[in-house]
Amino acid sequence: MVEALNDLNARGYSGNLKLRADFLEETEKQLILYPENFKVVESYRFEGITDPADNAVVYAIESIEGDFKGVLVNAYGAYADDASSELIKKLEIEHQH
Repeated sequence: MVEALNDLNARGYSGNLKLRADFLEETEKQLILYPENFKVVESYRFEGITDPADNAVVYAIESIEGDFKGVLVNAYGAYADDASSELIKKLEIEHQH
């Protein structure tokens, strides 16, 4: 996972996004992205060998306007963060590309 994050950072995905109930937030830039304001460009899924709590997805996310690139790291499965169905749908549909 560290290699994926380093690669994305080298390609300009420097924002650190956090999953909230209805949006993604980048606190340093005080940026809020609602589902209609971003697209998932790439995603990487990592599975823990022995511990399901180690399952994670790394999303490379860009704003629709193209002025922001960031990364969202989130657990999946039983340990996934709570988010609105609209936000989860956006991540899951675009995650499968």
